[in-house]
Amino acid sequence: MKLRKIQIIALLFTAATSTLYVSCGGDKKNAAGMAAMGGQANQVLPYPVKVVTSQTAVLETDYPATIKGEEDIEIRPMVEGFIKTINVDEGSVVKKGQVLFTLDAPQYKQNVLNAEAAIKTAKAQVDNAVMDVTKITPLVEKGIVSKYQLESAQYALQTKRAALNQAQTSLAIANTNLSYTVLTSPVNGIVGSIPYRLGSLVNSTTTLTTVANTSNVYVYFSLNEKQLLDFLKNTPGATQAEKIKKSEPVTLILADGTEYNEKGKIETINGIVNTSTGSANFRSNFPNPQGILRSGSTGSIRISTTVENALVIPQKATFEIQGQTFVFVVQKDNKVKQVTIKVTPTPDGQSFIVNSGLNENDKIVVNGIQNLKEGMEIKPQL
Repeated sequence: MKLRKIQIIALLFTAATSTLYVSCGGDKKNAAGMAAMGGQANQVLPYPVKVVTSQTAVLETDYPATIKGEEDIEIRPMVEGFIKTINVDEGSVVKKGQVLFTLDAPQYKQNVLNAEAAIKTAKAQVDNAVMDVTKITPLVEKGIVSKYQLESAQYALQTKRAALNQAQTSLAIANTNLSYTVLTSPVNGIVGSIPYRLGSLVNSTTTLTTVANTSNVYVYFSLNEKQLLDFLKNTPGATQAEKIKKSEPVTLILADGTEYNEKGKIETINGIVNTSTGSANFRSNFPNPQGILRSGSTGSIRISTTVENALVIPQKATFEIQGQTFVFVVQKDNKVKQVTIKVTPTPDGQSFIVNSGLNENDKIVVNGIQNLKEGMEIKPQL
């Protein structure tokens, strides 16, 4: 019995020792695992950073624009009449002096004939008056007739000559009115729409068509008050006239988004700011040798501005929250700080010019910013 008790006690001791060993081993494994996990959680990860430096940058701003011919002339008849002929078609290229329309107005031809007849009558009366003066003059010298009769004949001659002058003036007016029945182009240009057809009765209030001289075109656009002030501040020159003269050439963006191959020049700035829109009108001039630009077309004017000592950062280094732009700035202790900045996009669509919020030589994180949090420590990599 004693031997059996000893065996049972030995078995119980062995089991207890095994349990203790397993428990201790497990604790060691758990401790090692926790240690490993804790080490990974506290690991400082590398992030690419960029030192902010100043450089020269170019900004481009587009403004809606309207294109007008250098001369857009409405063709209106000076006299009333029926359209007799239409000598051009819509969209035709015409030269100065080329016939566009003729009017059927027989009364003006009749007025010319009447004026010519009146001149013949007036000339005959002048001739008769001259004969009277010539006949009476020697009779007065001989004392046969009184001097009064000679003076009366001379006054009659003056009256007849005045009537002749009046008839000649009437003929000139009649010829002028008759010439108005032929309408010619006042400039080289392109014919617009022709709303009236043959036989239509027209007068001086009727616009038969428009001829647009587009060898050069005017392009009109507007800047608001702030943009106007910025333009005037950033353009060299003591006066507005000097600033306009020294302003950079502007680019025209056509309706299809392509860039027009000729550069333009700003010529005028309206002296009055429109109170309803808060903007000032600009006019630029563009050559149009190929006739690509048409009066009434639309597009955009692109103005380039050179910015000296600009702080340029990549757009991928920024993020937005509720309309505000932020970057992560690396502090001296390599911890990141979220900073609000104000920016202007660059034409390439890849960078921002920083207007405020950053200083030269600041370090910013340029990649992986979605994994960063305020105060997080990183390993900067330039």
